[in-house]
Amino acid sequence: MRPRILVAALVGAATLAAGLVAAAPASARSVGHVTFASGIAEAYAPGAAAVTYDQALVPPGARLSVLATSTPVGTTIVLTTLGLVAGREYGAHVQPCGAAPADAGPHYQHAADPVQPSVDPAYANPRNEIWLDFTTDAAGNGVAVATVPWSFGDRHAYAAVVHEMHTHTDPGHAGTAGARLACLNATF
Repeated sequence: MRPRILVAALVGAATLAAGLVAAAPASARSVGHVTFASGIAEAYAPGAAAVTYDQALVPPGARLSVLATSTPVGTTIVLTTLGLVAGREYGAHVQPCGAAPADAGPHYQHAADPVQPSVDPAYANPRNEIWLDFTTDAAGNGVAVATVPWSFGDRHAYAAVVHEMHTHTDPGHAGTAGARLACLNATF
């Protein structure tokens, strides 16, 4: 993906965000939330913006960016990546970051599954979680967009995590996407 296409995707997302805020009732417009975060993947260090856990699939120097808008009527998140492995499928979800991949914890769910880890399609689905699956182009760049009809409310999510593969939907595996490869800190 060329930088021009990346910019167009981000501008499109910002326009969509403005539309969501404008569509919200006047009393709700003041509670809209826009998040932008970007970082260059590096080994974990406290305060790192973007962390790579698998340097073969998310090389140091790869860029991860997210633009999110959340209002009482919905949330839209755009994830862009530059410099990953070319022509490869990745998954991504909103969940916390940590020093090690296992520290990331469970996916953010609007209605939390009482059983964790959640693999029940009633909870682990793209309407209840933020799923940002993408396939990189010939240059190793990708973009994913997810829109859900809810906002984060009082519970916040703190990162976007890139996974090894597209997200599974079958019972017993729903919501799983393989190993956690990288993480971008962002407060949604």
